[in-house]
Parts: sequence; structure tokens; C-alpha cells
Amino acid sequence: MKKLIVFDLDGTLAPSKSSLAPQTAALLHDLLCIIEVAVISGGAWTQFEKQLLTDLPQGSLLANLSLLPTCGTKFFQFKGKWTELYSEDLTADQRKKIIDSLNKAAGESGFHAKKVWGKVVEDRGSQVTFSALGQQAPLAEKEKWDPDFAKRKKITAILETLIPEFSIRMGGATSIDVTKPGIDKAYGIGKLRDTLHLSLKEMVYIGDALFPGGNDYPAEQAGVVSIPVKGPDDTNLAIKTIIACLGDK
Repeated sequence: MKKLIVFDLDGTLAPSKSSLAPQTAALLHDLLCIIEVAVISGGAWTQFEKQLLTDLPQGSLLANLSLLPTCGTKFFQFKGKWTELYSEDLTADQRKKIIDSLNKAAGESGFHAKKVWGKVVEDRGSQVTFSALGQQAPLAEKEKWDPDFAKRKKITAILETLIPEFSIRMGGATSIDVTKPGIDKAYGIGKLRDTLHLSLKEMVYIGDALFPGGNDYPAEQAGVVSIPVKGPDDTNLAIKTIIACLGDK
């Protein structure tokens, strides 16, 4: 029997850098009433607070929710307040090398955007994230920039020659996430297994980037049953199905 449902955030529970829709928030609340839930995303903790937590009902149900920002390089649980269990931070030298390499790869690929909104490269401590149009780009602009991931695949191919010692994954609408080697969503899945004392067979993962090179793919590679979705509407349908199935037990 499944005991944990794990979600990606951007492109899965909510549009990129956007808040949960009321329907999704209500479905997550109902899901938390009957099973443990986790969210693993490339976003920083502040993004989780803005996109996810402000729209979820507060209270004892949060004890059933585990949050893993920056692709699982951090882990938070609610113990009266949100408490960080660990953080796999990069060193200053590692972050500098990654940032320089991201800028170089974007330039060499020919996909350095002329107009951006906010930071293109963001140092998140345990992860460095490249957002091609900037962190604050309008959703409509982001959705049309690289819908088939072709541009980011080219940038990633260059990055892999520059910093092969790091984990490089594509996620969101315009993002590339870089972490320590071996520190990705598979690592986060392992931490969930050990912290919550569950087996991988007791988990389900739901994400929009479950393809080779996508930042959800390591979760599937870890051996977790995975459900690919194309956006929040698909995710809502998946949650409804899970609730219906669990309600029959």
C-alpha cells in the first residue's frame, strides 16, 4: 500500500513561479488528511513559502508534509515551525565555477536572451539555478521560450563538458539546476525513505520532467513508481484518482 505521495512544484502543482490554484490547494489539503505528502523542487525555500505554504491551510496537517527545496539538497519538516533537517551546501569555489560555466554555456549556445526579468543565474547555496529569462520573467514569456526543452538540452550539453563533476538537470519552464554530484531528487527520495521509515515501493512520484535529463528523472531512476504530468490540471486529476483509490481501502 502507498504511504507517501511526492510532488514536483513548478509545472506540476503550480505554473512556474506561481501560486497554487484554489482547487489544487483544496485537493492537497484533502490528500494530507489521509496520507503523507512531500514536495521536491528546484526552487529555493522562499519559493516554497510563496507558492505553496501561503495557500495551504495551516495547522496540525502540516506534520504530514515534508518539503525538499533545491532538488532535495535541503529538507524541512514541520515541528511547531518549519525546521531544516539538513542542507548540502556548495562551497564558494564550487558556486563560482558553476556560475562562470553557466554564463559561458549560455553564451556559446546562442541562447543568451536579450531581454530578461531579474537574475538569470541565482546562487541558492546548495544549488545554482540558471533561469534563461530571469527569475521574475512573465509566465507567458517563459512558457513559449523552450517548451520542448531543446534550447536547454543544447546548453546542458555544453555544461557537461565544462563541469562534469556536478549534477545538471533541467526543470521548470526555463531553468537548469546544478548541485553537488549525486545530490538530486534521487538523493531527496532516499532522505524521505530514511527519515519517514518507508520503502521506495510505498511511494509515488508525480512530476512534469520525468524524461532523461529532466530534474524529476532521478526520482524515477531511484525506483519509485512515477506518474508523468503536463501541468497542474493533470496533477489535480491524479490527486483526485489517488484520493478515490485510498478512500476505497
